[in-house]
Amino acid sequence: MAFRRVVVTGLGVISALGPDTAAFRQALQAGRSGIGELEGFSAEGLSVKVAAQVRDYDPARHFDCKRLDLLDRFSQFALVAAREAVTHAGLEVAGDRAGVVLGTGMAGQTTEDETYFGLYAHNQKRFSPFVIPRTMANAASSQVTMEFGITGPGLTVSTACAAATHAAGLAFGMIRSGQVDAALAGGSEAPFCLGSLRGWEGVRVMAPDTCRPFCFDRRGMVLGEGAGVVVLEAEERARARGAPIYAELAGFGMSSDAGHITQPSEDGPARAMQAALRDASLSPEAVGYINAHGTGTNANDLTETRAIRRIFGDHAGRLAVSSTKSMHGHALGASGGLELVATVLALHHGVLPPTANFTRPGEGCDLDYVPNEARRAQVDAALSNSFAFGGLNAVLCLKRWA
Repeated sequence: MAFRRVVVTGLGVISALGPDTAAFRQALQAGRSGIGELEGFSAEGLSVKVAAQVRDYDPARHFDCKRLDLLDRFSQFALVAAREAVTHAGLEVAGDRAGVVLGTGMAGQTTEDETYFGLYAHNQKRFSPFVIPRTMANAASSQVTMEFGITGPGLTVSTACAAATHAAGLAFGMIRSGQVDAALAGGSEAPFCLGSLRGWEGVRVMAPDTCRPFCFDRRGMVLGEGAGVVVLEAEERARARGAPIYAELAGFGMSSDAGHITQPSEDGPARAMQAALRDASLSPEAVGYINAHGTGTNANDLTETRAIRRIFGDHAGRLAVSSTKSMHGHALGASGGLELVATVLALHHGVLPPTANFTRPGEGCDLDYVPNEARRAQVDAALSNSFAFGGLNAVLCLKRWA
């Protein structure tokens, strides 16, 4: 069976860097971080002081009151990004030859937090009938299918920080095999509520100031939110309708560490990168850029660097590797969607996003991390890495569309 080629024809983003893809691209190319003082929790005594929040967001600009009753913030973000991606693609996605695969790590956290507060703090006895439809993990995917009349496959992936990358990989497989002709894929997350923040405090991986991936003075991750969604399409269909083609999604790799629930492994990420390259029929030397998982934690950054060294050997020293989480934060299940868009933009425009807030490399972090300033460079292939708690790893391989 001959596989079909899969291309990216639409991009949609809402993030701490702005309300759309244009703002996202501008911030990445300027090396401007969206990390700032945590808003909305000033009286809560939190040790988490900084965040990459979607600021100045007004739901009423996007949804009427009746629709909002059914939408947690994470579903709102998914719909905003999906609308932009579909508009950019100029595509009619309705029907059973299209699909939706979205990732999320925490789903309807804000609704859940508000509900439990009413229950435990105020002994509330009755709740809205919309609580479950708002909090369920598949809410965003289902809302997107209804928005566009997509009657093909619709599903949600929940693999923590690898969710959006797994989602894109699954959608890629559906198109490549002929199950569908087009799909919306990516992820969405809105984790900023008191219960979630307290939980992240307990993990003890949160930076007190900013996110400095791969640096000697890195102090942890900075929580983010938002959504990144792409339109994936069979190449022959995209060509036939004269669609804009931003890049080719050429390969996808997955692995499980089968080790520790929170401590990363070098082996698992290495196997996922190798699998993505093999799936794309590319040698390591063909890759010029990696959008790293790059969380800014001591364990992740060193482990990821070692995994890259293992797979790329001597070529690792010629690779550009950057973490855009230094700008849009760690948006958990949405991170892979944001980073997929960032990687597509890097290939399409020939501008590699930097690792912002960079000081000097940490011990064992000996790659070219594109410090602080974007770099003009035309690369033919790139990887986007996502490595999740639980030891679940996902890697996408993309090619420049010439």
